[in-house]
Amino acid sequence: MAASVLRWLALVMGVTCLLIGLEHLATGEALFPDMGEPGATADSQARFFGAVFAGYGLAWILAARRDPIPANVIRFLAGIMLLGAVGRFLSIAVHGWPHPFVLALTALEVLLPPVYLALADADEKQARVVTS
Repeated sequence: MAASVLRWLALVMGVTCLLIGLEHLATGEALFPDMGEPGATADSQARFFGAVFAGYGLAWILAARRDPIPANVIRFLAGIMLLGAVGRFLSIAVHGWPHPFVLALTALEVLLPPVYLALADADEKQARVVTS
């Protein structure tokens, strides 16, 4: 059961990040809430990080398609998400509170990594039981 939950969550995370990343790559900073007047530098950064986020999503998808899902890859990807949340907290400390939508994203980036970390080795454990 835990292995199938892990596979489903990793796949949903991957597809979501891939689509969001591609959207940011295509639109730049246009859909970011509360960004103010667009500029070339901010738009360039938004599109670059959109591509990086799409790659992050692809990494989740590739992990979800492995059999068994490698626990070390799930831990690594969850750690990256948690590191992103740390970046958001640093921004809050320096610049104050962002748009409420960004706060919701921050909550997800804090709450989801422990779930992934708890499930990380579920598929590998199931594979060991099946082969023994």
